[in-house]
Amino acid sequence: MNLNGFKIVKKRSPFVIIAVVFFLFVTCFISAGEGSSKNPSDAYVQASIGDARVLIPFLADDVSSSSICALVYNGLTKVDKDLNIVGDLALKWDISEDGKVITFFLRKNVFWHDGKNFTALDVEFTYKTILDPKTACPYVASYKDISKIEVIDPYTVRFVFSSPYAPALLKLGMGIIPKHIFKDVNDIRSGDYSRNPIGTGPYVFSKWESGQYIILESNEKYFEHAPYIKRYVFRIVPDQSVQFLELVSGGVDSVSLNPYQYIYRTNTQEFNRSTAKYKYLSQSYTYIGYNFNDPIFSDVKVRKALSYAIDKKEIIKAVLLGMGEPSSGPFLKGSPYYNESAPGYDFDFDKARMLLSEAGWVDSDNDGVLEKGDVEFRIKLVTNQGSQVREDVATVVQSMWDKIGVKVEIQTVAWAAFLDQFVAKKNFQAVILGWTIPIDPDIYSVWHTNSMNPGGLNFISYSNAELDKLIEEGNREFDPEKRKSIYKKAHMMIALDAPYTFLFSPYELVAVNKRFKGIEPAPAGIGYNFIDWYVPDKEVKYKF
Repeated sequence: MNLNGFKIVKKRSPFVIIAVVFFLFVTCFISAGEGSSKNPSDAYVQASIGDARVLIPFLADDVSSSSICALVYNGLTKVDKDLNIVGDLALKWDISEDGKVITFFLRKNVFWHDGKNFTALDVEFTYKTILDPKTACPYVASYKDISKIEVIDPYTVRFVFSSPYAPALLKLGMGIIPKHIFKDVNDIRSGDYSRNPIGTGPYVFSKWESGQYIILESNEKYFEHAPYIKRYVFRIVPDQSVQFLELVSGGVDSVSLNPYQYIYRTNTQEFNRSTAKYKYLSQSYTYIGYNFNDPIFSDVKVRKALSYAIDKKEIIKAVLLGMGEPSSGPFLKGSPYYNESAPGYDFDFDKARMLLSEAGWVDSDNDGVLEKGDVEFRIKLVTNQGSQVREDVATVVQSMWDKIGVKVEIQTVAWAAFLDQFVAKKNFQAVILGWTIPIDPDIYSVWHTNSMNPGGLNFISYSNAELDKLIEEGNREFDPEKRKSIYKKAHMMIALDAPYTFLFSPYELVAVNKRFKGIEPAPAGIGYNFIDWYVPDKEVKYKF
């Protein structure tokens, strides 16, 4: 059937009724008439497994929240398609010879979405808020070396660092918030504007229906130009198979495909007539993280044994259908910082059993479960619902660890509860999760001891004083070759300690409706130029 231009496929799905209501809402502004392809037109509906949590850039520590914030806010800097750092709210900047002072010269005639002028006072307010311990910013470790922020005039702001900080330009790309909105807000995390954001970005917040969708509108006064896609809809469909059905039926315009969908479900003439596929090595990795507050994981031999007992190549073959590369550390494979010599813990059951025996874990009663004293080796392995890949990885790992006498109970939890009740509270033994790999190799926020603090991203509570020194040294070093050497050493140190079992970097597998033009794959992916995507007049689906 068709509903105001949306084709709905009849199927047994708990999302059908929600989809119909959603379609009625999205299309309620439709009117007749044709617009130019270079004027804002049409709507782009993006499927997401999880809802956003908070729409304040420096509190957004999940993919959903961060992706919305990236469209609503701007930072001082950003990266271009080739991952070079360029200006955003800053037109240019000067760096002192000692690397401790960076002066930014800001754009003029930039407006907040409520019409107020953007100035250097907003920049100062944002970073003072980030540095305020009451904010509990998960990224605060990246800004700890800022000793002073000086507003020189309304469009010039200066950052003074206590020591040279090589990642500064990239880190200062954090989204800026408006001082005039937040200066009197007592609890920035739970205030009204955490769900009703006001930024300077290419899209203006319109509506958030929790668990269903977030709608953004094109910013007609955006300083680059108004995005050519009039409306951006972030639709929550917490099941990848349902997402695919919605893509085929026209309910969404873009989804992340799983490997099976990419290889088999999209291999038809009908699909390829309407939809384009993109494949590139993701700037991310999937891992199993071990909670160091649990006595079982305090012994490095145990952690190494668990890694040896996992056949990464088999997981990539069976779960990813070959769509990934094995990983051994926190840097992108093939990048200057990835250490090919670091141990990857190639599959070896015998070595795993030997290490566990040396650590005191033996099956003394021959019941198939290892014991140490009166403690059986049982692990609860937690991951989030909605990711078939992670759920499948958990099942394979469960089977592999069972063969060495380690019994696993798998628990899958809804995304928001998983982050809030398990990860944030360190209420887990082992988790399957993934990290996006930042462009700059700085790993402070995930791996430094200081990031174990509440709100920090080192939620496994891993601490290594030597690694801390390396991370700090890397942050102070501006010479590219020296930084390479430092981070290769860090990679080796982390690999030898085995706080994670690094599993793989998957290929990014994305499907986008072919009516969207202007997509140019690059090292930065495909979304870096979203404001330049457009739909030709004759292909416009939603007319506003």
